[in-house]
Amino acid sequence: MIRQAAWAQSLTAEQMAQVEHDVVERFVPAGGYVCRKGEPVNHWIGTIDGLLKMSSVSPEGKAITFTGVLGGAWFGEGSLLKTGPRQYDVVALRDTRLAEMPRATFQSLLDSSIGFNRFVMTLLNERLSMFISLVEYDRMLDTNARLARCLAALFNPHLNPGISPQLKISQEEIGYLCGASRQRVNGAIRVLEQAGLVRAEYGAIVVLDLDGLRTFQG
Repeated sequence: MIRQAAWAQSLTAEQMAQVEHDVVERFVPAGGYVCRKGEPVNHWIGTIDGLLKMSSVSPEGKAITFTGVLGGAWFGEGSLLKTGPRQYDVVALRDTRLAEMPRATFQSLLDSSIGFNRFVMTLLNERLSMFISLVEYDRMLDTNARLARCLAALFNPHLNPGISPQLKISQEEIGYLCGASRQRVNGAIRVLEQAGLVRAEYGAIVVLDLDGLRTFQG
C-alpha cells in the first residue's frame, strides 16, 4: 500500500526504507474508534482496506459527519501540522486495517521531500474545498440532494485514490456517512436511480453520472 501511494513515488530509496521501517499496521474492528476528538495527534494514517467515518459533535450537540475514508486514502495531515489535540473522531464502519506513520517520520519527509510537500498541500486544498461544500449543502439542500453530494464527495481522486464507479458500500453505511436513516437512504437512492445518476446493486452503488451527482438539486 505504501509503495502504491502517490506520495511515495517521489521518495528516494533511503526515504522509502525509513518509511517502511517506521510505519506500523493496526486493525480496528467495525464500530471501533480509530482516533478520538481531544486526543494527541501522533500519526499520519492510511487506510489499507475498510471504511471510516470522520465526524464531530458541535457545541450545540449536533453530530456532523465530514466525510468517508476508503481504502488507499491517507488523512490527518492537517492535525499533524498543528500542535493541539485532534478536532474530530474517526470510527470504523467495517473491519479496517490501517497504516500509521509516526509524526517524526511525517515531519522528516516534509523537511526533505519536495514531492511529499506538494502531495500534502494538495490534500489540504482538497479537504478545504470539501468542507466548504459540506457547509453549503448541509444548510441549503434536501435529503436527496445531500445524499447525492455525500456520494460524490467519496469520488475525489486525491482524497480517495483508486475508487471505482462500483462503490462497495451498503445503504446502512451510506446512512452513517450522510446522517440519514436506512429507510431514508433507500428512498433517496431510488430518486437518484430514476434520475439516471446511480444504480443500486447488492452491497454496492454504481455511479453512472458523477457530475450529475455533484450538481443534483432534488
